[in-house]
Amino acid sequence: MVGIDIFTGKKYEDICPSTHNMSVPNVKRVEYSLMDIDNEGYVSLLDDSSECRNDIKLPEGELGTEIRSKFENGEALKITVLQALGEEAIVTCKAEQESRK
Repeated sequence: MVGIDIFTGKKYEDICPSTHNMSVPNVKRVEYSLMDIDNEGYVSLLDDSSECRNDIKLPEGELGTEIRSKFENGEALKITVLQALGEEAIVTCKAEQESRK
């Protein structure tokens, strides 16, 4: 059996007899509107019920750079956050229908 860590991309392999059960994590995918990025890299996110979150950090690397660049250029973005096993991470971004001005 092969599994890929959804947060790190690391590949895991294991052998399991067909008579045993395997546990599968419950993964939740939520889209938020990006409202702001602070100086420390934390994002302000707004969900569909107008609840604001400020506890998720912008990812490092290419995705984080892309989000910051698009936000600074005035693009309105939808941010996708994956939640599983007590962890949360921003995994994608896409343009919203109308841009913020």
